[in-house]
Amino acid sequence: MATYRDQAIVLRTQKLGEADRIITLFTKEHGRLRAVAKGVRRTKSRWGARLEPASLVDLQLYQGKNLDTVTQAEGIENFGDALSGDYQQWTIASAILESAERFTAQEHEPALQHYVLVVGALRALAHKTYDPSLILDAYLLRSLAVAGYAPSTTTCSRCDAPGPHKYFSLVGGGSVCIECKPSAAAIPTPETLALMGNLMSGQWEGAVESDAKSRREASGLIAAYLQWHLERGLRSLPLVERI
Repeated sequence: MATYRDQAIVLRTQKLGEADRIITLFTKEHGRLRAVAKGVRRTKSRWGARLEPASLVDLQLYQGKNLDTVTQAEGIENFGDALSGDYQQWTIASAILESAERFTAQEHEPALQHYVLVVGALRALAHKTYDPSLILDAYLLRSLAVAGYAPSTTTCSRCDAPGPHKYFSLVGGGSVCIECKPSAAAIPTPETLALMGNLMSGQWEGAVESDAKSRREASGLIAAYLQWHLERGLRSLPLVERI
């Protein structure tokens, strides 16, 4: 059977039999896939601890009829070790991992941009580069953008009229002018829309200067917008502690 190597983020695990696990992986070159890791639940397993959620690993696998099999695992960076001791950070990491699986609908379909987003978000979270909530919201917005659902925060998403505009529509694709406004639309503050724009474009200097009210409002809009386009919410997102 064909053997290959790839780097991957472990998204989740589930038990298989008495000593094995099925590992859901988001790989750099082969997209999302599931693989069997044999014997990793045994106490004497040499690399079972490397295949925990939020671990960045270098793997060797061989292709099977239904599931591939992990034959070697070398740890690159275990983000879970740094994140699991803090409730807020771990729930945010869980939301990132869950959304990564949801955004990659087809197995074995390469998604390099999204893979880079996931690794970057977990690394920033583990290294405490920015506020955890800002990291999550930036990741979600950029994931939506990669999937083709980027919300407009300046021009009208329907007629391209220059803004900023007063209204924000989940159905309409973000900011909308008064002429294009549907019956149900939110009215966020200009500061909230500016924050969302900064997070989506990576303008962190502007994002970190935002106030708590704008961050809360942006988080609510992003969660609602995400749920609309994924057609159902993330199970882990309501558990995230916003500070």
